[in-house]
Order: sequence, then C-alpha cells, then structure tokens
Amino acid sequence: MIIFAPPSCYNGPSMEVLFNKPYITGREVHHLAQVALSGKLSGNGPYTRLCHDFFEQRFGFNKVFLTTSCTDALEMAAILCNIQPGDEVIVPSYTFVSTANAFMLRGAKIRFADTCEHYPNINPDSIRGLITPKTRVILAVHYAGIACDMDAIMHLARQHNLFVVEDAAHAIDSFHLGKPLGSIGHFGAFSFHETKNIISGEGGMLVVNDKKFTHRAEIIWEKGTDRAAFSRGEVNKYGWKDIGSSFLPSEITAAMLYAQLEQFDEIQTKRKNVWHHYFTKLKPLEEMRLIRLPSLPDWATVNGNMFFMITKDTKERTALLSFLKKKGINAVFHYLPLHSSDFFYPKHDGRILTYTDHFSDCIIRLPFYNEMKETEMNHVVDSIKKFYLKQL
Repeated sequence: MIIFAPPSCYNGPSMEVLFNKPYITGREVHHLAQVALSGKLSGNGPYTRLCHDFFEQRFGFNKVFLTTSCTDALEMAAILCNIQPGDEVIVPSYTFVSTANAFMLRGAKIRFADTCEHYPNINPDSIRGLITPKTRVILAVHYAGIACDMDAIMHLARQHNLFVVEDAAHAIDSFHLGKPLGSIGHFGAFSFHETKNIISGEGGMLVVNDKKFTHRAEIIWEKGTDRAAFSRGEVNKYGWKDIGSSFLPSEITAAMLYAQLEQFDEIQTKRKNVWHHYFTKLKPLEEMRLIRLPSLPDWATVNGNMFFMITKDTKERTALLSFLKKKGINAVFHYLPLHSSDFFYPKHDGRILTYTDHFSDCIIRLPFYNEMKETEMNHVVDSIKKFYLKQL
C-alpha cells in the first residue's frame, strides 16, 4: 500500500518527477506476438518454463512457480505450511497487508512483531517473545530489498520447529551473506508488480526450498490437480488431488516477464546506480543529523528496489512532502501499521510497537525508476536540501 501525499495547489513546476515509471525493454511486443502466434495463451507453457529456468539457474533456487502475484505466492506458502484455524503466525506489522492476509485466510492467528530500531525489518528479539506452542510460521519481510537477520531468524525456527517464509517482494537479486534472499527459508515469495525491479504488470513467484514440498506445490499451483504431470506425459489422466487454486499466470504475463529477464543485469545496474546516487548526494544531510538514510547491516546488500529516507517526525514529513509536491516531485509514504489498522486493531493484543510506529510516521519513499535521469535525481536531492537548509 502506497499512500500519496495530499495534493498541493501550485502554478506548475519547471520539472515534474514521477514516483514510478514502468520500464519497457522493447522486446515485450516480440514475445507477446510469439505467444499469440503459438496458440498457447494459458499458463505453464514455454514462456513460463523459460522464466522458471532463468531463476533456478541464476539463483540456484530448488524449484520456482510463477504466480499471478506475490499475494498468490504467499497464499500458496500458507497452504504448504498446512496452516489450520488457531495456529499462530508471527508477522511484522510494518508490511503490506498481503503478508498477513495470506495466513489469516487459512484461519491463522496473527501475532505482530516490531521492527528493528535502525531499519524497518522484523526484530528477532520481538519474534522470540511471541513464540508459543501454537506458533507455526515466521514471516521475514525484506523491506526495500535489505535482508532481515536471517541467521537469527533461522536459529529461532530450528529451535522451535517453525516454518520460515521470506516475503521477498522487494528483494530480487539481493543477498544475505552471499546467499540469495528467498532461498534461505522454507519458502520465498517475490513480486513482479510494475513498481518492482523486474516487472510483468502484475505477477509473482513462489520459491520452494525444501524438496519435500515440490510435488505438492505443483498440485496446489494447478488448482489442486496433477495436470502439470499429465502435460508432461507422466500420468495418462489428471484429477483432483488436493486443495489448490488457479495460482499460475497466463503465458502473456510470462512473456512480459521474460523480456525483462533478458535485460536483467542492465536493469539491475541502472537501479543500483539510482540508489547510490541518492545515498551519496543525501549523505551530508544525514551527517548534519537532519535526516536518516537506509541503514545497511553487514550481512545485507543493495538491490536497487527503492530509496527511502527518514524524517524527524510526522509533522516534518508532511511539510517535506508538501514542499516536494510544489517542486513537481511525487514522493510518497507507507505503510500504515497493520496492528493499528481498522480491520486488525480490535484483534490486536494491545502491545505498543514503538519502532514500527516510528517508521510508519517518518519514512518517505523518493521517486525511483530505471531510466531516471541525473537531472531528475538532482532535482529531488536539491529540493530536499533546500527544505532542510532553509531551516538552519
């Protein structure tokens, strides 16, 4: 969920900088035409397999399944974890609603954990205090592609015999101590939404890291049937084998994604350059203690998913967003904490999640896209500097 700053009245900026521009490689039309000419439009066709092969070979994932969204990937993970009504699942409150919703749909009781003090990922100490005999799953959300403390999280999971699901919606091509995010827990869920690094409009992917779940995952992915095995000639008919849903995307979506994968390295280089440009140019404001920039733990890497900064308080953030809007800069903020949402607040146990509330009150996401010009980045940076320096 992205919440846009309230619109301001102004005569018109000299330069408008959008929050996001979906990147089109130029090869999408070619691949879409190939799908149309092939007559194979539904899912699990040649382009789906090309995408699967790319991710499994590039990152060493055991098995991947393209899905229509990261939400669907998370819902598949909840089914594979065999969540039953009354089971408890530990989730960071500072995340998109799908992270929790996927498990609530299976009847789970959600226990919201706080973030770390210096970056908005789930705090292992907060997790530790929430584990009970009913706990089944820990959700590790890698916010902005910055890795959670996976060593600590996996240690807790082994200690208490829990599943770990990595919500890696932001985290393609990001690593924890050299290991790809999404490959460390039992399952990983990725997003290819148009605001992400690699896009297909909507789209996602489930990574199954534990081989004993691979066969069931394919059945769940294919509406609870063994149709995939039938299409490979492994069975002479297919039927209903398990619960499931229509989680797989069409070949049209897969073809869009494959065009992006052909330029994977170029896309990542561009996005990382934008991230480092912002970080370098805004660093003086952090050194003056006027803002905070993303804090990168020793075990984490930058993948160019987004760039955020942290203001002193909500009042300052509101004023900065208004100032940037007048300059034609479309910055945004998110998330509203799930534990205090209209839907969940009556179910919450009343704990105050101090750092979650702080990040929710103070984070700003800056405009970020592949083809961002240096003049656009500098306009954003210069405007932020003007806002703060005029207060000195």
